[in-house]
Amino acid sequence: MKENKLQELSLSFSVEVIRLCESIKGHSSLVNQLERSATSIGANIHEVNYAHSRADFVAKLQIALKECFETEYWLKLFQKTEIGDADKEKKLQSICGSLRRMLIASVNTAKR
Repeated sequence: MKENKLQELSLSFSVEVIRLCESIKGHSSLVNQLERSATSIGANIHEVNYAHSRADFVAKLQIALKECFETEYWLKLFQKTEIGDADKEKKLQSICGSLRRMLIASVNTAKR
């Protein structure tokens, strides 16, 4: 059940990041980095369903977690440099933090 919540939240998060990225003019390399890291979170969470082993399961969750940390960095950078909509970025930072906490809990549970 937790993975379903993770999947749903990560998918909606990806959609919102894509919408934010579409609204930003210029800074294409930075926008690309944000878009890639944010959508990678959900892709790796989705792949968890097809893990070959517990180790593979944990590895995919850890990759999603690393991408989550990277996405938080890009969102903070965008906010500090005033690239894009500050309110949307703040909302996305909050959602990303929720995803990060859920991923940490899932990794810890899977490792036990």
